[in-house]
Amino acid sequence: MDTIHTEAGCSGGAEAVLRLQPNSSISITYDSQFGPHNDIMLLEIDEKLLPEILHQRVTLRGQPDEDAVLCTTSKTYAVKFVGTSNSVLLIPPSDKVSELCNNKDEKNTVVASVIKVAPGCMELVEVAPKLDKLKLLLSQNPYTFGEASKMDILEECEKTDLGLYRLEDLLDRCQASEDELKRGLQSLSAIEIDGYWRILDDEYKYAILNMLLHNAVLNDWSIDELDEDEVVNVLVADEFPANVARHCLRAHSEAVDVGGKCRWKLDERGVCVKLARGILKEGKMKLEIFMEEWGRKVPEGMRASLDFLEGEVLMEKIGMETRVYSFSVSDLPSSPVERFAVLFNERAKWEWKDLEPYVKDLRVPGLSAEGLLLKYTRRTQPTMEAEPVFSAR
Repeated sequence: MDTIHTEAGCSGGAEAVLRLQPNSSISITYDSQFGPHNDIMLLEIDEKLLPEILHQRVTLRGQPDEDAVLCTTSKTYAVKFVGTSNSVLLIPPSDKVSELCNNKDEKNTVVASVIKVAPGCMELVEVAPKLDKLKLLLSQNPYTFGEASKMDILEECEKTDLGLYRLEDLLDRCQASEDELKRGLQSLSAIEIDGYWRILDDEYKYAILNMLLHNAVLNDWSIDELDEDEVVNVLVADEFPANVARHCLRAHSEAVDVGGKCRWKLDERGVCVKLARGILKEGKMKLEIFMEEWGRKVPEGMRASLDFLEGEVLMEKIGMETRVYSFSVSDLPSSPVERFAVLFNERAKWEWKDLEPYVKDLRVPGLSAEGLLLKYTRRTQPTMEAEPVFSAR
């Protein structure tokens, strides 16, 4: 290696390089411990992320079979290696370098010793959180009928063996920031029970919602002004746990102020969708039969509108007959490549009015909705007036 000489003496290390003035020079050479040092990697970061790194508010997450991601409290970043054709010389601080200078009278002594030549660096690219695993983990052991009494007698180790997870367990296993994970739990209507995050079994959710609606009729409650304590007390009398009853009410309602008191108004779309999914759980139905049964289930004051079912059901025509079946966007993968694979496996061709509800929730940092369609689909449109049709690319 060529050396650049100075009369700086034997005081060296990275500090000497950092203090180097314009048009001046120092000597460099290989350190006696020069080598690959695979435990040392360069990481290039945006300046906005520097405080997070320096204050140790970041975490690397990923299982042995997964690519690592770096998570702050609110965002997730893919960690990618980028090679470079330039030589990047790593020079450690002076207290970490070998003593290379024994003759203190010698001029032009080495003051900077290179311990590694880096072939590139790691870069961070913001990505969407990988929350499909969260759904998978929570689906292993959903909360069902009779669970409350069963959970009380189990030891802590037995609960872990059953596939139950605390928040820290989920953070350790899922590649998402804490804020993103909490939003994922909320979107799944998960509930914390005895310190463990659970989702309710579909039949259990359907049963408790039906019981709530039944009690609203029985007790002449207004579905726009439900009293939380009254609702919970009645559901507890029907042998539902208080925390589950409260969770169910809040998951299907929005808080409203009535005369200075907090009341709960049932969410029309959310309730109608849950009832429709319950009706369709057995499979495909003739549209007219489904609409008739759905209309009977929907409480007074709400309407069974097909507009509510965008992204929840699909329809198919067989001759003169139209059949409807459950196909919910909430059950689809969040990864774009996997999402489009499932969609085109379901249908080879999609009209835009049918496809849009199943792709509008996809989020890829740096890629627009139009960019996603260009990347994963092929668009055809026979005429300007015709509805565009999308097929797999």
